[in-house]
Amino acid sequence: MKLEGIINISGKSELFKIISQNKSSIIVESITTKKRIPIYSHTQANALEEISIYTNTTNIPLIDVFKIIFETENGGKCISEKSEEDKLKLYFTKIIPNYDQNRVYPSDIKKILKWYNSLHECKIINNPITKKNDKN
Repeated sequence: MKLEGIINISGKSELFKIISQNKSSIIVESITTKKRIPIYSHTQANALEEISIYTNTTNIPLIDVFKIIFETENGGKCISEKSEEDKLKLYFTKIIPNYDQNRVYPSDIKKILKWYNSLHECKIINNPITKKNDKN
């Protein structure tokens, strides 16, 4: 499971993969539709590998959240981001019991679950998780 080169663009509902870049723009491709578009320096974009989730003690990298969801769902998809807000909070509490409920909003939970399901559908999240110390 790698999130390297996967970004979220502000104002867009889907995730993108970085294809190439030049001096004035970056060419990205939607992971679902495969449509390519340029983004420019004034466009707000976040690399998924740099996003962390607030907890009451420390921050958890998004990749670790995805690993927990993957293990909890036995490699399957998680609940829909369109579920009721109470169900989303309950599900996220099951995934990360100590997430900071004052700084992680329901909209954040929806995004995380939508991203997970999109990455799962595109086979970016599809391999069993192995620990670095495992020799198998």
